[in-house]
Amino acid sequence: MAELAHDREAWRELIDLGALARWMDGKDLGTGMPIEDADTLGGGTQNILLRFTRAGRTYVLRRPPRRPRPESDEVMRREMKVLAALAGSDVPHPGFIAGEGDPAVLGTAFYLMEPIDGFNATVGLPPLHAGSADVRRRMGEAIVDGAVALSRVDPHEAGLDDLGKLDGWLERQVGRWRAQLDGYAKFDGWSGLEALPDVEAICAWLDANRPATMQAGLIHGDYHLSNVMYRPDGPELAAIVDWELASRGDPLLDLGWLTATWRDPDEANQRVSVTPWDGFPTLAEIVDRYLAATGRSAADARWYTVLAPFKLGAILEGSHARACAGLTPKPIGDALHAHTISLFERALRRIDKPLL
Repeated sequence: MAELAHDREAWRELIDLGALARWMDGKDLGTGMPIEDADTLGGGTQNILLRFTRAGRTYVLRRPPRRPRPESDEVMRREMKVLAALAGSDVPHPGFIAGEGDPAVLGTAFYLMEPIDGFNATVGLPPLHAGSADVRRRMGEAIVDGAVALSRVDPHEAGLDDLGKLDGWLERQVGRWRAQLDGYAKFDGWSGLEALPDVEAICAWLDANRPATMQAGLIHGDYHLSNVMYRPDGPELAAIVDWELASRGDPLLDLGWLTATWRDPDEANQRVSVTPWDGFPTLAEIVDRYLAATGRSAADARWYTVLAPFKLGAILEGSHARACAGLTPKPIGDALHAHTISLFERALRRIDKPLL
């Protein structure tokens, strides 16, 4: 219990409330009043979330983890830019209040956002949602509708022209993630491509069937059930969260990512991210709803339902490679390697058996 209490108070070593209060004074956010009721929020992220009140208003501060990565400050600056750009849009998102890109204030970049009245379905369902298959079906429809709303954001009109490189975006996808896999050979003991399902077949199909053009838009980059919050009083989305991979690209990638992480009845012993699961739409229904709302083609969508599990698997296999070299705990590496195998098998299955 003492260790848990220490973990909950560890943020005090990282966030100087006095410095934060002075910075907020400069932004006219509760000037001169004390910061009260500060406490960390849990979630599926390594980033630190601190909820507090000042002058009767509640804030949530988001900053990089205790051991920031070299790019952590830039990630924070990107997130705050995207959230500010989404203000007034139909995309459910945390309301952006103010941010600081200069790490001189608190040691890292950070920003303040509005608190979200919602829950993460992968953590647990409230009685309303757990007790109704119809509500769960509408939850599944709502996450699709969130991706549709995001696909309609024009990055140029939103002031996001510098968010990612569009030139050659479509053409470089397969090569980039194949190179990621090949790069793991630098880790001693990595089991190699031969321990994975047919990587060559996946890459060959993706190269041969690449769409001729792309429709550029704003993408979340990691769109799945763990990164949305639902309203406690209904099936609607309260907010899409964790925007650290947001960029410009083809929004169909978000649809592909959703299908890469959704329950697939063709997979044995698949871990279900939300229980109970019955009522949620099928994979085909998810794709059909998105295409009906956006007018995108089934052929293009099929390509992204193969690319997304390949890309996700290529990323996750890195932890296995590092575990083989003794740089990551072996149980974690083994679990993610098994997940990579299932994702590559899913990609191969989508080649042979399209969702639509």
